[in-house]
Amino acid sequence: MQKSWDGLMNNVQNWLVNLAGAEFVWIVELFLIVLVVLSLGYILNRVIDRLEKRASQTKTVWDDALVEASRKPLVWLVWVLGVNFAAAVAAEKMNSPLQALIDPVNRLAFIVLGAMFLNNFIKRAEHNLISPEFISDPVDPTTVKAVAKLLRASVIITALLIAMQLFGYSISGLLAFGGIGGIAVGFAAKDLLANFFGGLMIYLDRPFSVGDWVRSPDKEIEGTVEDVGWRLTRIRTFDKRPLYIPNAVFANISVENPSRMTNRRIYETIGVRYSDLAEMTTIIDQVTEMLLQHEAIDSEQTMIVNFNQFSASSLDFFIYTFTKTTRWVEFHEIKQDVLLKVAAVIEANGAEIAFPTSTIHMETLSEALQLKGQ
Repeated sequence: MQKSWDGLMNNVQNWLVNLAGAEFVWIVELFLIVLVVLSLGYILNRVIDRLEKRASQTKTVWDDALVEASRKPLVWLVWVLGVNFAAAVAAEKMNSPLQALIDPVNRLAFIVLGAMFLNNFIKRAEHNLISPEFISDPVDPTTVKAVAKLLRASVIITALLIAMQLFGYSISGLLAFGGIGGIAVGFAAKDLLANFFGGLMIYLDRPFSVGDWVRSPDKEIEGTVEDVGWRLTRIRTFDKRPLYIPNAVFANISVENPSRMTNRRIYETIGVRYSDLAEMTTIIDQVTEMLLQHEAIDSEQTMIVNFNQFSASSLDFFIYTFTKTTRWVEFHEIKQDVLLKVAAVIEANGAEIAFPTSTIHMETLSEALQLKGQ
């Protein structure tokens, strides 16, 4: 088999010598190398296109990420090998000293392309795991992004260390220097490191995620979380202003996350006139029944409707109940409906909702004279 292959190559080389002459045969070889590289690149793209179609028909998200991530590195690998092979042919014919660099360049290209493939795979997998188009139950975006960032950083650092070792740099010396320099950097960039570890704690503890509505009673912070980075968290306030908060701040403040509440509370106090005292029990019973029958009220949660106090100009009773929804707009629509039905119950019993009033006693002239005579 080897003899047949050697014979074939000799025949091809003799044919090229007869075609272009011994002096210019290497130029023809370069042309053929470029032609082969172009052909392989085209064929490789077509193969990857078919693999993408096959991968899109499967349920797993990993094959899509693998095929998509491999496209550019594989195509670049074909070009790098072709260019290096052409450079080797040209350098040999021209007796160039650059021939000694071809092997290190090949190794460096393999390292770079390997790192490119892994980074592309991590990026594509990150997108697929949080996208409803690829997975029916998407993973928490904050966690996926945190893991993806750590993996990409690890790939880049590892690739750099391997490349430095390839070119003769001592990794052990570099690590020793990094340990000493790390102490100095730690003192100089303590705020940056505090923000970094603050972001890490957010990723691990997960007090909130992207898309959550958060607020802090300690700071003037309230809005929707748009992004959690390594240094800053971006929150969009309700008046649409972006708010950038260093992650270290969250280690020293309390944070409320209304997005994770299970119900929303309706807590309202309503007053009727003092003259409607006889109807108070009936009103409370009917309001309670109305809440129990209301489809948007969660009757399994605490529900209280009670006469509360004698106010200055009204008899007050309060409503304490919870809605099934947690959506802000829908909650206010339900609250509006409940209050209007309470008003209808009061009106149906011949009572009226009280408003602040004052009773002024005006003395008549005869009463004033009697008081003066006394």
